Amino acid sequence: MPKPSSCFICQSCGSVHTKWAGRCDSCGEWNTLFEEATTQHTRPKSKNKRNIDFVSLNGESVDVPRLKSGISELDRVTGGGLVPGSAILVGGDPGIGKSTLLLQAAGKTAQSGFKTAYISGEESVDQVRRRAKRLGFKNASVSLASETSLGPILDGLMIEKPDIIIIDSIQTLWTDQISAAPGTVTQVRACAQELTRFAKKRGACVILVGHVTKDGQIAGPRVVEHMVDAVLYFEGDRAHQFRILRAHKNRFGPTDEIGVFEMRENGLSEVANPSALFLDGRGAASTGTSIFAGLEGTRPVLTEIQALVAPAAFGTPRRAVVGWDNGRLAMVLAVLEARCGVSFANKDVYLNVAGGLRINEPAADLAVAAAIASSAFDVPLPKDSVVFGEISLSGDVRPVGRTEARLKEASKLGFQTAITSNIPKKLEKNLTSIMPIVTIKALPDLISRVEISAERGLEDDSAWGMGIKAA
Repeated sequence: MPKPSSCFICQSCGSVHTKWAGRCDSCGEWNTLFEEATTQHTRPKSKNKRNIDFVSLNGESVDVPRLKSGISELDRVTGGGLVPGSAILVGGDPGIGKSTLLLQAAGKTAQSGFKTAYISGEESVDQVRRRAKRLGFKNASVSLASETSLGPILDGLMIEKPDIIIIDSIQTLWTDQISAAPGTVTQVRACAQELTRFAKKRGACVILVGHVTKDGQIAGPRVVEHMVDAVLYFEGDRAHQFRILRAHKNRFGPTDEIGVFEMRENGLSEVANPSALFLDGRGAASTGTSIFAGLEGTRPVLTEIQALVAPAAFGTPRRAVVGWDNGRLAMVLAVLEARCGVSFANKDVYLNVAGGLRINEPAADLAVAAAIASSAFDVPLPKDSVVFGEISLSGDVRPVGRTEARLKEASKLGFQTAITSNIPKKLEKNLTSIMPIVTIKALPDLISRVEISAERGLEDDSAWGMGIKAA
């Protein structure tokens, strides 16, 4: 008989401790260690040894067709559709729309002929039915159940044999094989492991909904994210109408794609042109704003970057950033001071990415610097211009990838000029045929143009010229 024992598991990070302590040594959280009973198993000795079978790397494999969810933005993020035999973890803040998105996906896949099961551990069957009626999927042939015990769920799935399984949420499930309470690290890990094993063995696509902590991470141990094939985060601000689905891990596709949705009364609506949504409501050119032509995966997206430079009210100047990296802003300000002579020692700097989008691309350096310079000198940038480029610590502006895609997206939305780094001679004719380009070799060149515009007047763009045009 195995000898029973107990250990203390951190409910924040999942680390195991042999004795109780007030503070977890791994993550530093207080009062998160709880005792859980474990059973030590020893590998039984067998006389009949069985070795695993190895195969060569150059063997033939069969490509499994993907299951189209019926939501093109979701298919884009997953890499072209749902893969049979895969496990997907979807996380997001409470009330952001995870259940709405997946119920819409369940309804559309059922209408496409796929056998879909939706199991809710948080809502009753009547609650899910009411939401499905509001979303317009009242008559969709979705197998619906409300259950939290893993055993009956697996037994029912073996009988039903669905192609797509949605579990909402993994934190509500529990298995009687473990004495821990539902929602604990041990239960979440065990239930996720069993469901992932079921997906691999039965060839079904299992989608797990996961809650997030106050830090924005999916609650439970990080080992759950390692077990699944894809981790998707559903992001957004409740004050804004749009939501962003972003892939953080994907074994079957890229991890830098995003899907954009708009929250409406009848559910989530796909946004085919995110640039038009993020720039909606933008008026005439004003000081402290620049339009950044960025990339989110394979899709070019234009966003407005807003900056405000104001005298510091207290002794220590403040730096506030929304939608961009705080350390990256500190680097841009340091380059502006060291290479361009623009001092921010007694000034507050506020930076915001309009619309709530978060930008992680280094190509936004030049757009941020242009917005800050525009606010510091109280002069707007040229009308209908987009800005992109990476800034080095020496003050040089370096080129970024996929310039042509950025320019085409900007031209499609009516922009007339691009402010960016030097472009290679072999690409100059092709790129300038899209729109005129104002080349910025180094950051002092940008600051000097802004200063000249401030001296000549707010409506004078002659300091920028007309840019390089096609011959």
